[in-house]
Amino acid sequence: MAINEAAEQRAPRVTEARAARVACAGLADHDHVATLRDASGAEASRDLADAVHMLCALYGRHPGLVELALPGCPAGEVREWLRGACDAFERERLYLVRLTSAVGPIPSTPGSAETQSTLSAQRHAIETLALSERRGCALGATTALVTDWGAVRTVLARAAARAGIEVPLSSLPDSASVGALVATATLEPAAERGHGFGSEQLLLQNRGLFDLLEARAAARAAS
Repeated sequence: MAINEAAEQRAPRVTEARAARVACAGLADHDHVATLRDASGAEASRDLADAVHMLCALYGRHPGLVELALPGCPAGEVREWLRGACDAFERERLYLVRLTSAVGPIPSTPGSAETQSTLSAQRHAIETLALSERRGCALGATTALVTDWGAVRTVLARAAARAGIEVPLSSLPDSASVGALVATATLEPAAERGHGFGSEQLLLQNRGLFDLLEARAAARAAS
């Protein structure tokens, strides 16, 4: 009871801090996300296909971040939440894989070797976060991905519309669910710091991917 009361008291502060972190470092305000979301020009199909393929390379593999984080999570409320998130993200992964097939081949782009090197480093970084033994780190990365995925979905929806693919409803946990979980899971300062670190690092990886996509679009335009 005392833990639940403490979590309820902390929930507003934790929710505000998480929202501020995502607003500052997340994808919602990334210029290339906006460009892809509103894509309608001659290069739109290639740019969207590139984004879908790169996202699939990073998040379309199994096991993904959530699946990797689950075994290291102690039994209880957090593990149950992660199980639900794992099932929901598996549906997102299957949607992403199906969309990757529908948008056609990855567009030819200068610097493909550098792209593969960057993606490999990003996959390693994400796996390291998911498998981290630092308290709260894997959960921080997972909740950040769940929250930031809303911006990713706007890009996927645009690609799906152009490819004639129906956009499935998302079953990922909503913001209120994420906030309540984080408030409960980060009662101790060490867990809160670990959660913040994991969140920030995952958001940086996502922004890094869209920085790469933006550079690839520019390289195609210049070639």
